[in-house]
Amino acid sequence: MSNAVGKKGPVRALGAMSGTSLDGVDAAVVVTDGHEILGFGESEYRAYSGDERAALRAALGQWPGGPDVDAAEAVVMQAHQALLSGFRDVALVGFHGQTLAHEPRGRGTFQIGNGDALAQALGLPVVWDFRSSDVEMGGEGAPLAPFYHHACARWMGATAPVAFLNMGGVGNLTWVDPRIARPEDEGALLAFDTGPANAPVNDLVFARRGLEYDKDGALAMQGTVETGALELFLDDPYFSRIPPKSLDRNAFPEMMSLVGELADADAAATLMGMAAASVLRGMEHCPEPPERVLVTGGGRMNPVLMEMLSVALDCPVQPVEAVGLDGDMLEAQAFAYLAVRVARGLPTSCPSTTGVKICVGGGQVSTP
Repeated sequence: MSNAVGKKGPVRALGAMSGTSLDGVDAAVVVTDGHEILGFGESEYRAYSGDERAALRAALGQWPGGPDVDAAEAVVMQAHQALLSGFRDVALVGFHGQTLAHEPRGRGTFQIGNGDALAQALGLPVVWDFRSSDVEMGGEGAPLAPFYHHACARWMGATAPVAFLNMGGVGNLTWVDPRIARPEDEGALLAFDTGPANAPVNDLVFARRGLEYDKDGALAMQGTVETGALELFLDDPYFSRIPPKSLDRNAFPEMMSLVGELADADAAATLMGMAAASVLRGMEHCPEPPERVLVTGGGRMNPVLMEMLSVALDCPVQPVEAVGLDGDMLEAQAFAYLAVRVARGLPTSCPSTTGVKICVGGGQVSTP
């Protein structure tokens, strides 16, 4: 382990995230001591090509040894190495990899990407495999950004509970009480996956129109929500389960059949309505209403989804940029922050974020 990381003071950590929407790799630098955010550094994005995305899409849902896993891992490694090698003066890397399958109550959780190989390639310590130990200890292994959201709430000077809503491929909500100093302390956090977010709409427009996503919600904007389909969707027992709880990207396979007979625009609008309704149901679990909801991830760029959320929730709904954060890079920054916590023996999840039995510091550290 690098001496710079072992000490107590601030370090420049680099985090990388490749999310379930399969758009590309985000990388961002955070200056942190593992407790506070002390500054933000540079960030970069590398989009996956069409061929790379196809290789990843083919491997979704597969477990180690699956027929398409090796090809997908090669894509992930190549993309990360190319992007991360351009950063300078960082002490360590937080490498999430790419989730292919997530079944915490079954076969566990599976992210592709080899931290040992990346450490050798970059010549830096790499913290990776963030989720496995949480799952082994009875947790959901997700979401993992909440400890970082707690640091963000304190960084922005919040004095009352706020909620961070990440609308990526899957939606997840973190309720934060910034008056409680440490994220692992009782009452500081509640976190869980709300339901599907952008993944089903991405899959729909890809299947029907060959597009990667519904840019600016243009298709959904022309459609109408089919309330019958929405009500059937909300009958899923997941929504009444008490959090913490988490989902796989493909956890609601019936969504596509519910909108199967609808015109493209109505189907897109209905899937967005399902995402928004999932969040509304999730808010019922918050210990007290948040002062505001700060939206991160690609969903904050979708005016249809943001309007639906604003109408459904009885508090202000804003993109995280409203408080000076970067919604494109928040997840990458989270893994930079978590990497420093892992390197310094601090917990990265707790009973109220993943349902794990005790506070756990996930992740393994590979040195070059």
